[in-house]
Amino acid sequence: MNRAVAIARLTRVEHSIMLVIAVVAAELISGGIPQLQILALSIITPIFVSMGSFAINDYFDVHTDRENRRTERPLVSGALKEREAFAIAMISFGIGCLASAFINVLAFGIALAFSVLAFLYSYRMKNMLLLGNVYIAFSMVIPFLYGNAITASTLNVNILLISLTVFLSGLAREIHGMIRDYKGDLKVRKARNLIFHIGRERSGWFALTLYIEAIAISIFMFFYRRPFAYNLAYLVPIAIVDVALLLMALGYVRKRYMDGFFRLSRNISLGAMAVAIMIYLASALVYVGI
Repeated sequence: MNRAVAIARLTRVEHSIMLVIAVVAAELISGGIPQLQILALSIITPIFVSMGSFAINDYFDVHTDRENRRTERPLVSGALKEREAFAIAMISFGIGCLASAFINVLAFGIALAFSVLAFLYSYRMKNMLLLGNVYIAFSMVIPFLYGNAITASTLNVNILLISLTVFLSGLAREIHGMIRDYKGDLKVRKARNLIFHIGRERSGWFALTLYIEAIAISIFMFFYRRPFAYNLAYLVPIAIVDVALLLMALGYVRKRYMDGFFRLSRNISLGAMAVAIMIYLASALVYVGI
């Protein structure tokens, strides 16, 4: 593995692409695309803050990743050293926050707060009952709030509904991740997380409930909120995403605790959330009425 590939894997650059799309979608929905200079700065921030977040997470999580045999991680494979990951994280956070400082005070505040929280999450918060998982779910909402802050002084109702949908789905995905990594987390970190306290089965039902709530909001938006209301560009793909997430969540309820299912569910949930972000962007650009 060459260094460029190792850094890309450390920082999960593919996630940065999703965040950029979310920011642009939020800008479109809340006030329209800003001028080119502001647009460029608004793109730089989520890219680098996200890169820093993943790098610092791998830095603090290297021993757990080794226990869970995450050999695709550069620090586990030896492609990068731990001190290099820490430096990459700090530089990335700095670039992201600096770019946001040239937009407005609120945008800078969001970028700085998220950078600090990302560090604290990796250092300590992830071991706190549900708090770390709530943070990760909230981090999926941040790009929408950030995009809204760039183009409007008040929170757009559509952005609020999208944020709730993403938060609920993200928290459900986090719970599934805890179920998947429970053995390694317990052995290495002595984690006393949700799974430890209520068990895998109840946690699976909790995640399913969260997904159902998110699906309910997505249905509400189709009937009552433009540009999503009666828009086929929204209805068809969001229905596919909702069904995929529901079926996956049912698999956890049915206790299919096999490596093959875990890998498949992780990919499905990540892909579904990426598609959902694309749907919000497409719906803001295209209206196909029923």
